Amino acid sequence: MAKTRIVPIVGRAAVRKRLEEGAEADRETSALAVRYLLQQLADEAPGHTVEVRVPPFGAVQCVEGPQHTRGTPPNVVEMDAGTWLELATGGLGWPEALQKSRVSASGQRADLRELLPLRWEQDQLVE
Repeated sequence: MAKTRIVPIVGRAAVRKRLEEGAEADRETSALAVRYLLQQLADEAPGHTVEVRVPPFGAVQCVEGPQHTRGTPPNVVEMDAGTWLELATGGLGWPEALQKSRVSASGQRADLRELLPLRWEQDQLVE
């Protein structure tokens, strides 16, 4: 069964609202914004080599390369929702996030610097 996709106009609105309201945004808005940006990452970098986790809201596998099938993936990136939103929208750079220990990245391919920020405001899908 295919996963339900977040419609871009809805996802972008949630991201904008979350960016405006910051941590004061309601949980539903934060969850939708995080999931939309994770969906966008998976669209821009399809694959199954790196797992990006933003607990408790979601996770995706992305980046071409060897596919992981069982247990903990060898390449894992994990962070909180606020950090993910900043990285995905350009408010925080990858090196700074690592330096400040806002991101946990393990594995040789667990580096997202070439993929971020995402092109989340562009019309990439026909609505």
